[in-house]
Amino acid sequence: MLVESLLMIVASTMPDFLMGIITGAGIQGVMMLLEAFSRLPDRLPKPLSLRRYPMHSIALHKHANQGFYKNDFEGLAFPNNLAGGPPTITGEEILKNTLHVEMGYSKGIGLGMMLIRNGGSLSPHVLGNYITCRKG
Repeated sequence: MLVESLLMIVASTMPDFLMGIITGAGIQGVMMLLEAFSRLPDRLPKPLSLRRYPMHSIALHKHANQGFYKNDFEGLAFPNNLAGGPPTITGEEILKNTLHVEMGYSKGIGLGMMLIRNGGSLSPHVLGNYITCRKG
């Protein structure tokens, strides 16, 4: 629903149908690059990262990806392949150190942020991803 709202705003400002599609696709592509799914937040280019411009903070699926990672990794332990380290590594350490997920808030806060952004409605798939809890 948020993507459709964004495209309606873009389409209303463009003089031509094709320019609206091109601009909307470009904005969505930038949002997908900055949601930290393909690159870690620390490795984003400096003009687009957290420190100078809040593009990572307003990316469309940032909270959905972080909630997905928290749902899959919290409460689990994995074998550690690093030399000289402990034999196992916890899911929380992977979230903090490897995936750079913000651990200052719970999955429920992320769900609330997504609800606010989407105008109070979420698809059943997203709700199911947040509500199901994996037992370790």
